[in-house]
Amino acid sequence: MSTTCRIALTFSLAACAFANRLPSNQVRGEYIEARTADIYTGPCFANSEMNHTGDLAVMGWSIEKGAWNGVKLDGLKVAAVLRAQSTLGVDPGAVRSVLILDEKADVSQRLALRAFAEKMGGALLSGIVRTETAPMKFESANVHSRFAVFEAGELAKVATRPLTEGDQICHNESTYYDPLTRMDHAMPAFTEALSFQGKGLGTTWSYPGKRSSFVGTFDYRE
Repeated sequence: MSTTCRIALTFSLAACAFANRLPSNQVRGEYIEARTADIYTGPCFANSEMNHTGDLAVMGWSIEKGAWNGVKLDGLKVAAVLRAQSTLGVDPGAVRSVLILDEKADVSQRLALRAFAEKMGGALLSGIVRTETAPMKFESANVHSRFAVFEAGELAKVATRPLTEGDQICHNESTYYDPLTRMDHAMPAFTEALSFQGKGLGTTWSYPGKRSSFVGTFDYRE
């Protein structure tokens, strides 16, 4: 083999090795969640709710662009509905969940969406008891406005608006809990709608009118 061929082969192998090291999981988009306990609140209110409520939640990811396990997920969405033994964000105990996948996703994309959600949800999604598919939409002219609506068919819905001075009760409020997933930018918001009308968790609910939501963005890669 000539010296020129050896050099060309070396560069080719190096390029392949570098390509193989590139992350196959890169996703960015917008996220919304709502719970049945206030997340923007004062310590006295948080303590009164702790271990009594906050065991239910809806999480929704709207993927703007990216891929998971090498599968493109541009424009797709996925939701998770949680029922814990106790207050999420403290010591929730065992958590059961229903996963809702975008009906527009093909078979490989549904598998990738599940893997993505399990990664982002961590231990909270280690007990998936049911998987559904549904038409999904996420509406937000600008997520930083905190006006957002996430719908998973007739199964789950979250709608939010900005917090206002009128939402303060003790005037000592702060963001008491962290989001249930990794976010690059998170903002507390007022919950105008929070519902789950599906099967698998032994309960359904509608729980609007609380300071119990997060909206924001995620940009994850590995």
